[in-house]
Amino acid sequence: HAEAARLYRLAADQGYSRAQINLGVCYEHGTGADQDHAEAARLYRLAANQGDAFAQFNLGVFYTRGTGVD
Repeated sequence: HAEAARLYRLAADQGYSRAQINLGVCYEHGTGADQDHAEAARLYRLAANQGDAFAQFNLGVFYTRGTGVD
């Protein structure tokens, strides 16, 4: 899982929304990366701002639960 997270990071840093979502999931669940809800929310927000419905949904869940957001 750590290798997948590393590769997602490379693609996410280049602005690929699907990689941002996948890396966000890694941070959300602590799979391949240390669990970090704030970083997951940040990544979901980046993808959501590109119009990705899955990211918008995940970010909405975070706001509903108060997870990783202020």
